[in-house]
Amino acid sequence: MNILEIVRFALRGLTTNKLRTTLTTLGIAIGVASVIILIAVGNGSSKQIQASIDKLGTNTITINSTRGGFGRRAAAAGTSSKPLTVSDAVALSSPVNAPDIKQAAPITSASGTCTVGTSSTTPGTFYGTWPSWFEASNTTIQKGSYFTNDDVVQGRHVAIIGATTASDLFGTDNPIGQTMRCSGIPFTIIGLSSVKGTTGFSDGDSLVVAPLTAVQRSLTGYNNLSSIVVEAKSAKVQDLAQTEINTIMDAQHRIKNVNKRDYRTLNQASLLATSNSNSSVFTVLLGVVAAISLLVGGIGITNIMLVTVIERTREIGIRKAIGAPKAAILSQFLIEATILSLVGGGIGVIMGYIGSHFKIIGIQPIIVPSSVFLAFGVSVLIGLFFGGYPASRAASLRPIEALRYE
Repeated sequence: MNILEIVRFALRGLTTNKLRTTLTTLGIAIGVASVIILIAVGNGSSKQIQASIDKLGTNTITINSTRGGFGRRAAAAGTSSKPLTVSDAVALSSPVNAPDIKQAAPITSASGTCTVGTSSTTPGTFYGTWPSWFEASNTTIQKGSYFTNDDVVQGRHVAIIGATTASDLFGTDNPIGQTMRCSGIPFTIIGLSSVKGTTGFSDGDSLVVAPLTAVQRSLTGYNNLSSIVVEAKSAKVQDLAQTEINTIMDAQHRIKNVNKRDYRTLNQASLLATSNSNSSVFTVLLGVVAAISLLVGGIGITNIMLVTVIERTREIGIRKAIGAPKAAILSQFLIEATILSLVGGGIGVIMGYIGSHFKIIGIQPIIVPSSVFLAFGVSVLIGLFFGGYPASRAASLRPIEALRYE
């Protein structure tokens, strides 16, 4: 019996019960599609997080004070605790003491409602800072201009706003040159920042940025800074820049015990590495969950093929009685199982490709090509593996016992 005849017998066996064959194929297809889509979701999530971090600036190091929490404990332990100050930012900008730091920008955070006529909005982010903040935080403008160091020195009430703030206050009108009042203080809008989008629960475009001195004089007072943003000269020297930051800040704050620092630094590169590691674990977990459904589909093949063997016991007996070799019977049932997994795998790939074009829980899936080949290849191997036992059982039937079976 040649291979073409064995394949013909296998196809006839599968079409005997079309509904059962369809459902078994669908089980494999769902498993393959699940693997492709869930790994694509994990990959999409990783890319989304990376893009969000890139928007903040990949060479950026943020310095925050720990006075609100850790600082009190440090003070209780007898360690002096100082707030972040403009002098800290000036010291960090020294090319002599910090050769690997490109620039630093102090930040004070304000809060309040901004109004224009009857329109109002409460910006999610309201910063007073220096012009260097824009480059350090990777914030660009799409219209208008940046404020200057002279604006900071003079304390001019000018501001750059985000797209959400502009839409809330001006609708579709051009905001450049218009005046808004924030907590009753007038600010002239000179620039509109480029769209950043939403990061988690934070709207990056609900933004107002003004000169540090103007915000301090009018809104916050000359209190502590909220943070200092430092930009390293390149990603390659970011670790060196962080070492320089620690050295300068320790000197500024008279820190002698590094375990009792009254500030902490956040390295964007470390954050990106951590998020990538977490995303990889997340993707693997999603892949394992999807693989379980593929495994269930394989068990379905075993179940269906066992039922098929029982139903066709007399047929197998007749074929063996008239001289069909054991290898032919074995090959037929293995081919049936393989066809089920091949067709199911192909349909699953199509389903996975279509499904990846839709957002899932706010994440746009990005297909990993290797996952497609892996899922399809595993589906074929599952067909061979789980079809092996039923095929072996069919090939091992003794003709006399098979002919007696009712």
